[in-house]
Amino acid sequence: MAIPATCTRFTDEYQLYEELGKGAFSVVRRCVKKSSGQEYAAKIINTKKLSARDHQKLEREARICRLLKHPNIVRLHDSISEEGFHYLVFDLVTGGELFEDIVAREYYSEADASHCISQILESVNHIHQHDIVHRDLKPENLLLASKMKGAAVKLADFGLAIEVQGDQQAWFGFAGTPGYLSPEVLRKDPYGKPVDIWACGVILYILLVGYPPFWDEDQHKLYQQIKAGAYDFPSPEWDTVTPEAKNLINQMLTINPAKRITAEQALKHPWVCHRSTVASMMHRQETVECLRKFNARRKLKGAILTTMLVSRNFSGGCALRPPPPTLHMQRERR
Repeated sequence: MAIPATCTRFTDEYQLYEELGKGAFSVVRRCVKKSSGQEYAAKIINTKKLSARDHQKLEREARICRLLKHPNIVRLHDSISEEGFHYLVFDLVTGGELFEDIVAREYYSEADASHCISQILESVNHIHQHDIVHRDLKPENLLLASKMKGAAVKLADFGLAIEVQGDQQAWFGFAGTPGYLSPEVLRKDPYGKPVDIWACGVILYILLVGYPPFWDEDQHKLYQQIKAGAYDFPSPEWDTVTPEAKNLINQMLTINPAKRITAEQALKHPWVCHRSTVASMMHRQETVECLRKFNARRKLKGAILTTMLVSRNFSGGCALRPPPPTLHMQRERR
């Protein structure tokens, strides 16, 4: 299926400005629609360099993005195909990464973490309702609409997203980022929408204490931890986290995908929908400091933390986090 695209030349409708980012076969630049003066981000793909398979992936990404219209998702506004290039015109999001914003705040509480994860869950629930699985939920893909206080969290980058049939479980290939992969993907079992919820559980854990639930310099050991569901809530940092928050994490990080909470169910969890009375309002300075170190290591190890594609084996890079302040025993959760 070809990408639905207008035949207009891109430069007839848009004025290009500075570069915002770059990939192997694409560059993202700020652009302005001439007729309205509205700013957007244009992802410009050099289609001359794409293989037939990459063309299919591009078609899939555009097709998926056209389906999704939600305030917590970076929206595709236009798709223009020309000889040698394809232009995808998205929302211009200027607030940077959510995790970077958190460490710049003067005040950050468990209730703030609840507000963040609720917006992420809203985006995941929307894509799941449209039978889309993101497959690469991670901090780098959680952006803020603007630098204004209270700006919306937006889910970005549907390059690895797939279309599924309802609650279909199948082997769609090995894809994702090491520390956020679910047990079923690592076991090469059939998988589906629950993989996104597992990643949400990892993200929520980080939002609360500033480091991930699973970590090891050795990738094989990291994957063993994930497959066993071997994580814990060590003292002292978890002592001040409410039982309701831990309960939601446990339901997200359930090894059996059939028993894992859904996005719709998670949005109805008391810690999410009644955060003003359930979630703690205490400032979490230790979390902010740990998250700042986590962000720094994440950026430093960016080359290692490259997204793993289907064709790669299990011997790629490893996910890193600052070690927790105390050593602790990890227990299995089924």
